[in-house]
Amino acid sequence: MNKVTLYELCPEAKDCGIENTEITSVTDDTRSVCKGSVFVCIKGARFDGHNAAKEMLEKGAAAVVVSRDTGCERQIICENTRLMLSILASRFYGNPAQKLKMLAVTGTNGKTTTAHFVKHIINYAGKKCGCIGTAGNDLCGGDIISSLHGTPTTPNAVILYSWLCEMVKNGAEYCVTEASSQALHQYRIGCDSFLAAGFTNLTRDHLDYHGSMENYYEAKKRLFTLCENAVINIDDEYGKMLCGEFSEKCITYSVKSKADYYAEYIRLAPDGAEFMLTAEREKKAFRVKIPMTGIYNVQNALCAVAIASAAGIDTADCVKAFETLEGVDGRMKVVYKGNFTVITDYAHTDDALSKMLSAVRQAARGRVICVFGAAGDRDREKRPLMGKAVEELADMLVITSDNPAHENPDDIIEAVFSGTSGKKPCVKITDRKQAIKYALAGAKKDDVVVLAGKGQEKYQIIGDEYIPFCEAEIVNEIMKERN
Repeated sequence: MNKVTLYELCPEAKDCGIENTEITSVTDDTRSVCKGSVFVCIKGARFDGHNAAKEMLEKGAAAVVVSRDTGCERQIICENTRLMLSILASRFYGNPAQKLKMLAVTGTNGKTTTAHFVKHIINYAGKKCGCIGTAGNDLCGGDIISSLHGTPTTPNAVILYSWLCEMVKNGAEYCVTEASSQALHQYRIGCDSFLAAGFTNLTRDHLDYHGSMENYYEAKKRLFTLCENAVINIDDEYGKMLCGEFSEKCITYSVKSKADYYAEYIRLAPDGAEFMLTAEREKKAFRVKIPMTGIYNVQNALCAVAIASAAGIDTADCVKAFETLEGVDGRMKVVYKGNFTVITDYAHTDDALSKMLSAVRQAARGRVICVFGAAGDRDREKRPLMGKAVEELADMLVITSDNPAHENPDDIIEAVFSGTSGKKPCVKITDRKQAIKYALAGAKKDDVVVLAGKGQEKYQIIGDEYIPFCEAEIVNEIMKERN
């Protein structure tokens, strides 16, 4: 990070008669303000930063950025402080997004898998690609920064641009990021241009934040006003709408009909999928094999190939990259394969559970046993819907704790159970480890046991505590004892 003055960071400060000085940080966090900071006042659900503007100046802030007159000295008034926070953070860290080929993926489900696919393809092609998302943040420095439960899929603008700055320092040429609807609505991504952005699908989620599917869609749509190439799933109804609105830069993909990239002759197995990929614009077809089952993972692979191709990677190299792919942690990840198969997956909404279990059902030769629950302190309306979705597609339900947080886990389990009809075998076991043990003990030849909801998480949240809990390790431990 280069030294930057207030006038370089925010030229408007000169017009406001504020003295020029060296800036030490840009922040919207009152705890982070120190001498030389620029404090950006954000009005949130519980706290309005404007109310702390005077205090932050007394604490040593060089200026405060506001969306209304607070009566303070050294204030810079702008229309949208959330957007201004992103712009200032970008400038403070040397505009790193402009030095990278930026790629993004948005949608309700499939963001993490698709982003991981894109990163793998670009790295396979000999390019250095950073990644920001739920399964971890790779700044190309060797270590992966894990994302804890409750932390945003797309981080705060200051963190985001500091990470992009690190990627540039570490020699990255590309960055692929998951773009969540909240991040887009809150302008965490700012106004930077993306070489390509992908849309996976849109189903019910985060309505406690957005209020309606229309608002949810509008938030997602913002990403496509910022990109050069819009890679869109036309199997999804919202994808079709999006394609109509951005037809001049749309690149389509599908598993149901012809598109710019489409899949045919799809074969599913519990541990993977094979298909024929046609790149219509190139008039070429490729046989593809991925280590993850499910039609939606075929869609994710198509989306990744289309994004990487738009970013300059040869389609043949995209396809070859899948030969060295080991899967994505917590996304239809096979953690045990023997007489029966055990898969972990992050599905934690009714729609995600339906899609995931439909994929498993298509590939399984035996029964499907699903261990799942709902997280505490989250959307309560989806809990019975989750129970209903699993009952429709699994042969046996084991309802247990996910991350109960500050709620009574038994109350959550009962809410999930209320969506079931009693037509399928179902047990309720509060202790998740015991629930997994029960499911594995009952598994027979060719069965598939799915551990849903926690995915890549290596902990369980009880109250305010993060208790170590790695499902892959637990399965391994149980099977060792059993054998």
